[in-house]
Parts: sequence; structure tokens; C-alpha cells
Amino acid sequence: MSHAPDPGLLDPSDTFPRRHLGCDANEQRAMLEVLGCADLETLIDQAVPRAIRMSEPLCLPGLDPRPPGEAEVLARMRSLAKDNKVLRSLIGMGYADCLVPPVIQRNVLENPGWYTQYTPYQAEISQGRLEALLVFQTLIADLTALPVAGASLLDEATAAAEAMAMTHAAARRRRHRFFVAEGCHPQTLAVLATRAEGLGITLEHGPSEDIDLTAEDRCGLLLSYPASDGSLHDWRSRIAQAHQAGVTVVVATDLLALTLLAPPGEIGADIAVGSCQRLGVPLGYGGPHAAFIATREALKRLLPGRLIGVSRDRRGARALRMAIQTREQHIRREKATSNICTAQVLLAVMSAMYGVYHGPQGLARIARRVHAWTLILGEGLRRLGCTLGAGPVFDTLRISLDPARHATADEALARAREAGFNLRRLDASTIGITLDERSDRAEIEALWQAIAARRPAFDPEALLGALELELPAPHARTSAYLSHPVFHQHRTEHEMLRYLRRLESRDLSLTTSMIPLGSCTMKLNGTSEMLPITWPELSALHPFVPLDQAAGYQQLFEQLSSWLCALTGFDAFTLQPNAGAQGEYTGMKLIRAYHRAMGEGQRRVCLIPTSAHGTNPASAVMAGMEVVTVACDEQGNIDLADLTAKAEQHAGRLAALMITYPSTHGVFEQGVRDLCAVVHAHGGQVYLDGANMNAQVGLCRPGDYGADVCHLNLHKTFCIPHGGGGPGMGPVGVKAHLAPLLPSHPLVSTGGAQGIGPVAAAPCSSASILPISWMYIALMGAAGLTDATRLAILNANYMAERLRAHFQVLYRGVQGRVAHEFIIDLRPFKKSADIEAEDVAKRLMDYGFHAPTMSFPVVGTLMIEPTESESKAELDRLCDALIAIHGEIRSIEDGGLDRRDNPLKNAPHTAQEIADDDWHHLYSRRLAAYPARWLDAHKFWPTVARIDNAYGDRHFICTYPLVAEHDEHTTTAKTGRGPDSGAKT
Repeated sequence: MSHAPDPGLLDPSDTFPRRHLGCDANEQRAMLEVLGCADLETLIDQAVPRAIRMSEPLCLPGLDPRPPGEAEVLARMRSLAKDNKVLRSLIGMGYADCLVPPVIQRNVLENPGWYTQYTPYQAEISQGRLEALLVFQTLIADLTALPVAGASLLDEATAAAEAMAMTHAAARRRRHRFFVAEGCHPQTLAVLATRAEGLGITLEHGPSEDIDLTAEDRCGLLLSYPASDGSLHDWRSRIAQAHQAGVTVVVATDLLALTLLAPPGEIGADIAVGSCQRLGVPLGYGGPHAAFIATREALKRLLPGRLIGVSRDRRGARALRMAIQTREQHIRREKATSNICTAQVLLAVMSAMYGVYHGPQGLARIARRVHAWTLILGEGLRRLGCTLGAGPVFDTLRISLDPARHATADEALARAREAGFNLRRLDASTIGITLDERSDRAEIEALWQAIAARRPAFDPEALLGALELELPAPHARTSAYLSHPVFHQHRTEHEMLRYLRRLESRDLSLTTSMIPLGSCTMKLNGTSEMLPITWPELSALHPFVPLDQAAGYQQLFEQLSSWLCALTGFDAFTLQPNAGAQGEYTGMKLIRAYHRAMGEGQRRVCLIPTSAHGTNPASAVMAGMEVVTVACDEQGNIDLADLTAKAEQHAGRLAALMITYPSTHGVFEQGVRDLCAVVHAHGGQVYLDGANMNAQVGLCRPGDYGADVCHLNLHKTFCIPHGGGGPGMGPVGVKAHLAPLLPSHPLVSTGGAQGIGPVAAAPCSSASILPISWMYIALMGAAGLTDATRLAILNANYMAERLRAHFQVLYRGVQGRVAHEFIIDLRPFKKSADIEAEDVAKRLMDYGFHAPTMSFPVVGTLMIEPTESESKAELDRLCDALIAIHGEIRSIEDGGLDRRDNPLKNAPHTAQEIADDDWHHLYSRRLAAYPARWLDAHKFWPTVARIDNAYGDRHFICTYPLVAEHDEHTTTAKTGRGPDSGAKT
């Protein structure tokens, strides 16, 4: 008897959706039965308003409806990558190639134990990454000689913009002029101009001697050291004059150069900024790379972003956490010092470990080698008739060509390209060359021949003896740096490997268990999606190479943008913003520019609901908006009457409404079209925060139901991993009327014809991680992406149903359903058992879980998002843990557990505490550490007990404490200086 063949019989064996989606058909049926739904479509109809649903199934241009295999999609990506041409780029401008130590590439960059971690809000299970970031801060503080360094920013240009904002804040926003001295990288100057406009700062640029320091309205001065063309200036007297005039001084610098150069802190700088890219991170066509910012003690509370500090846990052991946490943007909102909520943690860890691996002597040797080759190259060019820029240099030469002997700059650059090199054009007769860690003898000889058009008769090494290799005073560094033992103990690969593994073991990542953070979408980061990021064709390109050398990238950008347009209903996208909050800022800048273009520059009022992400009002203020708050009703929906009243009140000045959809409360609001219509009727534009796009893909599109602008978190919905708190990407989609205003760039043709100016250093910012999202979309296809959304909604509703007998689910839609996330209310337990949300969050660690989002958007709650890639078994395990914790709370209420000495108040419990001979608690060790039977098979141990945040606030330490004898596992917090073991140059 014959049977009909399986319709999928001939499909590839390695299709991806079944690997990404956590629950199979049988598990979905079981969950739907719990919900009382006949099928999945019934649930979706109950959760998602029919009025906003797509009328036709999702279709993605260029993708076959049949499911492709992982090998097939990787082959397509390989074909795109091969269309890029990888030349040796010696362009400089803040980007220099390096040698990524394989032990760091394999064990950090390519390791899901590092790249799937979340932002360290739960510090007790983030101690490894926090230690790595403390190493990073110590590296930056030591090299810059400024005592307080942040835990990384997005890129050098935006770091400079953040520093400019700091100088404005330091002047209490009473001074409004910021001067940029010649020598700044052009992309940095352009980003500063974009940012200054929204902040009301007047940006000035020119020779440093042109600055009028007597002007009373000047807040800051930016100096480059070394300059973009390689020149070195002694800025001491200029900085002293600035200080006498009350001007805050920012110095943009190069970390590798600072192993040889007198550091910014010693020449008087107040703030130092720059990029860590050349410390062990690939070029990546512009990113992601960790930027740095460091400052003097007095300005520490104005620092943007994150700062890691040393505190102690409840047992007195040293413990790390994010310091000065009251600066977090979800608390300060429109009064925040910055909208930054994403760092570049994964890349900061790489640079920190590069510093650990090489140590001060190794870094200095790399710098001396680069410097020596630069001097050899320059001396050879001088002998070949070229004229070099005056004064000392570190790694960059400004070369004036004699047209009679060498032809024009363009002809010299063309010869260099034929020889395999990209150089920088400064003007018609001047070129620039920046050497790096990869430079060698063959390269120098090839450059001499390419530039001079003839083979020289001399040998590179023969020139060495005739050169003065030491930098002259006052430029030479004489102070020690990287004195802490951590920079001296990991020279062999064995020791480095073990150090990395020890740090990794102290962090809970997706390799351990689900991370159910509402609004953060911690889903699977598929291995095949991650593979391309280290391919040389994608990772080895400088961001300013000629476009024909990046043809593969251009195709990838075009395809990804077209898919995002199809997914969202927008007409155009920019891929430039390198974080979600950066996308918010970009969207608001676009709206401001649109109103000005329409002759309505007075439109500056932005309506923002009380439930919004805290970065929303901060981003609006940075773009020059005035925030007006809109109320939410008891169901968590935006109050339409209040919105209408405020839109009418501010009708002549209304610029925008910022909303998140589904709402931050985890519900598809029925009236979203009405909200948009009200704003449009009063002349405003609608900005939609795309943080919750994971609940919409394939079902509804923001561009269809009224949004004009939307940013997407590619590190949430589209599978770029969180990397312990970054990298992120925040592309912005717009309707056609805003497309001409999309961000441009001064060095690469991109954006709209009337572009607002760049918002990031590189034209596509963190380009090398965009292949991850391209891979995800191509692997899943239209049907797979739609199934992912349906399953995310199913998983959330299933968990909400399982938990509702034990916890109140705060918000539901009109038919009783939630979206892809939901909020459980823990506030009643404060009165009944003296238990708060933090106690439940910390107790979940004992069960092997990262806590859901705590106290946002409602204080005293947990917001849970399971995503589509978790199995039913994992969903049930988290539900079982929460139900068991509820049982512990009931036991406290009933008197079975003590109200003060109980497992929740003392959570988390460390292995050291469990093993301690002195167990003094009123409950058993078993209940403390093994409260669930599944833990017998695998137990993740927090390495510190609950952290004392108040102690950390009182004892501010944000660099590695120096101790006489350093213990790898615990280090006591001493603030005195230790032995002088740093490198001297």
C-alpha cells in the first residue's frame, strides 16, 4: 500500500527553524490545552488586535519560501564576503589593524559563555565579566593617568560627543561654546556637530591658537594627541590657560601610543577619550569596538554609561557591581546625563585581556616596534625625495609628494592599491600612512616602491642605527603603568586560558539556563549565525576603504535593509546607529530635522508615556526636545484622553509621540491606531520604540498602523548576542517623507540627500555584526520568523497561566492575554512576609536562574519574557522555581521560616558558605543550596553572596585595588599604591 510522500522529504537535513524554536508541535498542543485554545491561531487572535494584523502573509524579497539549510545559507554569506577585497589598510584615522591573540579570539569572541551574557544588573552571577571590566577600567585609568574610567562606550566619535556633553554639564549648562582644535579625526568632528545641535552647544573648529579662552561662554576644548595626521603637540601650556579660564579640556588619544607618550592626565587633561580597537579587536569595517572615557575624580558623577566598582558581599568578601547606579537612565529619565544604556562589553573584555596577555612590557614593545617601523619608513621616504610633517610622530606620517618625482597623491594612492595597500589622501599632493602591529620589513619595502615609483637601494634594518628611536621630552612617558599583578601573571597561554575560564565560570550565561528578562529578548544566538563574524573578508576591512573593496558589505546592507523594510512596513532604513538608545536619538533627530525642513522649527514638544523606557526621555532631550509626560490607565494602557488633551494643549509646538509597542507592560494596546491619529492630527510624528518587535514580526508592522519612525534592537529581536552588555545595533526605519534625512557621513556616501549628519564614527557603525542578523533572517525565512513570533506569545501566555495561581499577573489585554512578556506583582509580600522583588531575584540564583527584569516598569514586580527559543521543559523549570519560591514565602507568612533569617533574605548562597563549619541559619543547607531536585544534576554557584551596594557607594573604588600579594580568587579592597612594577619608557 503506497502512502503520500512527506512534503518535506527532499528539504535539507540542516534546516534551522526547528533548531531555533524551542517547542515542537506536541509541546505547543500541550501548552495550548492549558490555555484552553484549540490552536495557536486562536491564541494569536486573542492577544493581537485584528485591526493591526497584516492582511497578507509575510514575504521577504529574494528569499525562497522553502526552508534553506544552514550550510546553504553559510555558502551564500561566503559568496557575499568574497565580494569584499581585503587589502592592507594603513589609512589610520582612529583605526589600526592588530593581531588578535588566538586564545582570546577562541575563548572570548567565539565563546557563547562570554557572548550570551546579559548586562550585569544581577552582579552576584556576573562576577567574571565584572572583573574583566574592572581590568578594562584599570587599563584605561593607568594608560591615561586619569583615576576614573568607564566600562566602555560605543565608539571614539560618540565618546568625544559624550565628553563634550560632560563639559557642558560641568559648566551647569551656562556656557555653550565648545572648541575643537585642528587635528581631530573628520568623523569625530562630524558626530560632534550632530550632537552639539541638539544640546544647544555652538561648535567651533580651527587652529588651537585661534581659540579665545577669555570668552565667558566657553565650556570645553577638545585636543587630539596624537593628531589625526600623526603630529604631536605639547599641549601643557594651552591646557593650563584653558583651566585658568574655567574651560574643561578633553583629549582624544591613542592607548598604544600612551605606553610611550606622556599621558593626558599628566599634561593636565580633565577627560580622555579614544578607541580600544587596536588592542586586540578586528577592524570589522568599523566595529564593534570599545571606546573609552576617563576623567578626574571631580567629574565622576557626570560620566556617561556604566562604571564598575568594588564593594563587599554580606559575608564581607570582596565583590564587584555597577557603581553609582542612581545614574541609570530608567531612573533619571529626561534629567539623565546621557541616554547611553549599551556599552561594548564583549569588545572591552577583549581589549582588557589583550592588556593582561601582553602586560606593560609587551604593550610597550609592540608600541616601540610600531614606532620604529614608522621612523624607518619615514627616513626611507625622505631619502627618496618626500617631505615629512614636522616634529615627532608615533605611528602616522604626513607625506608631501614632489609631483615632478612622485606624481600626485591620487597617482601614488593608485600605485599603492595595486601593491595591496590603502593609504589616506590628505590633499592633492599629500598622503598619510599609519602603521600598526602587523607592519614588517616586506611592507616597508613595498611602500617605498609604491610611493616613490622605484626600488630603493637601502635596506630597512640598515636605517635603524641612524635613527633616534626614543621620543624626545616633553613627549616621552616616564611614569609607570599597569602595576597590578593581574597584568604580570598570565604570560603563557596556559595561564591565560585558565584565567579566562575562571572568569567565565563566575557568570551565568545562556549556556547555563534561560535568562527570562522582560523587554530584553535573550533568545538563541545560533552558532551558524555567529561563524562569519571572524572571517577575514568581513573582519579585516577598514571602514573608509573605497566602496568597490566593500561590495559584499554593500550587498549585505542592501539586502538586510530591504528585509527590515518588509518586516516593519517602513520605506527606508539606516544601519548607522550602534545601539538601541542611539537609534532612539537618531529617530528624534530625524523628526526635529523634518519639522525644521517644513518651516516648523518651533515643534519641540515630545509626548512620552510614564511607562516608557527611561532612555526614551533622555534621547528626546539630547535631540533638543522638551518632554511632556502622558499618563497610563489602571490597565497599563496609554491614557487616550490625557494624550488628546496634551496634544491639543501643545498643538502648535507638538513634535512627536514616543511609544513602545506592544506596551512596556506586555500588552498589545487596542487603541494604538487612535494614538497615532491624534498625534498626526495635531502636526506631530509618531516614534515607535522597537524593543518589543519580537512580538510583531510576521503578524503586524509599525509602518502600517501609524508609526513614522522606529528603531529596532538587532541584539534583541534579530539575534545579535548581548555580549554581557554590548555590542548592540539600533537601525532606524522611516516612512518615505523622512528618508531624505537619514544620517549621512563625511567620508563615505550614505544616508539621505539632506542627511542629518552622522551619529556614529563609521558609516554602518558595527558593520561586522550585521551578518548575524542577515544570517538569522535568511535561515528562518518568512514562515520561520512568523512562527517565532507566535511561539514567543504562546510561551509567555503559558507561563502566565501557570503562575497566575501563585502571583498576580498585573496587565492583560482585553481578552485576558499578554503579549510576549508579562509582569508578576510581588508587592503584597512586603507586608505579609517582608519579602521584596530583590529577594525573589536573588533566590532565583539558588535555583540556577538569572532573575527576570526587576522593578521595571513597575516597582516591586518582575517582568518575564521567555522568548521563542526555550523548550517547554525550561519554561516549566522556571515556573517550578517561582512556584517553589512562592511556597517559601508562604512558609514565612505561616511561621515555618523565620521572617528575618530565611533563604530569600540570605540569597544567594555560595558554595563557600554551604561548606563553612559554622552554619548558623535557621534552615538547612539543603534548602539553601539545593531547593530543587534538578540541581542535583547541575548546580551553578554564585561566587559571592548578596552584595552590599551601600558599602560600595561609600567606598568608591573603580580600578583594580593594588595588594602586596594578589590572590586570583579573592582580592581585598585596599586603596593604597602597591609596588612600582609597571613598565617605564
